[in-house]
Amino acid sequence: MRLRISHTTTYRYEPAASGVIQVLRMTPGSHDGQYVADWQIDVSSDAKLDMHHDAFGNITHVLTIGTTEDLTITAEGLIETTDTGGIMRGTDERFPPQLFLRSTDLTEPSPAIAAFTREIGGAEGDVISFLHALMTRLNDHMTFDDDPTHSGTTAAEAFTLRRGVCQDYAHVFIACARSGGVPARFVSGHFLRADGQVHQQAGHAWVEAYVPALGWVGFDPANGICSTDAHARIAIGLDYLGAAPVRGTRYGGGLETLTVAVKVDQAGGRHSQTQSQSQ
Repeated sequence: MRLRISHTTTYRYEPAASGVIQVLRMTPGSHDGQYVADWQIDVSSDAKLDMHHDAFGNITHVLTIGTTEDLTITAEGLIETTDTGGIMRGTDERFPPQLFLRSTDLTEPSPAIAAFTREIGGAEGDVISFLHALMTRLNDHMTFDDDPTHSGTTAAEAFTLRRGVCQDYAHVFIACARSGGVPARFVSGHFLRADGQVHQQAGHAWVEAYVPALGWVGFDPANGICSTDAHARIAIGLDYLGAAPVRGTRYGGGLETLTVAVKVDQAGGRHSQTQSQSQ
């Protein structure tokens, strides 16, 4: 599948900010099942962009700019994908899987999450069956709703609410998997929806869990499927904070307004969508 993606983030500052520093994780890498045919990042203002790879191997740009009233960052390009059944190969792996057993503030399992995981059964004998059962149970437990949660909502809070967005589903899945002894990590990226849904807030989020016989396998608990050729993988982290498309700070200024728009098309025009997802 050929996916044409455009991800635009716009900040407006009133009065002007005296300086802005942002860390961008908006550039995908190539691996088995994903080839980046073309990609670029454009910035509306006269900013400095320094590219490097972070600790997890994500392609990262550090943006710095002086006094500005507005800032627009657009990442866009063409990605060619093939369906690998969710199995990841050829990714830049810098740490052993056991690192991804580490809990974070956003993924700390509550007693309720631990009990939910135990009800599914242990992962000792058949990890892949445990993970599929977890995805099914979690998809039944939660309802997609972008109203009650925000980027700082924890897995425990979202699990109690039984509502949230894809980021919340991912955090709860990660908390459950780690509670069951399975390494799991957060993935940020984009998703071509079969239903053509529009006017949502920015990219997508899912999970990769480590299965000894297979390696890393992608699970999308918000959609109840393993990752497919409709998923474009951008960055990974222990949680959302390590894979967020844009994170940073500003100096000076007053009111800050943020607008995010993402457009995902299948090249050739069979399917198109416009998303807008807050992360």
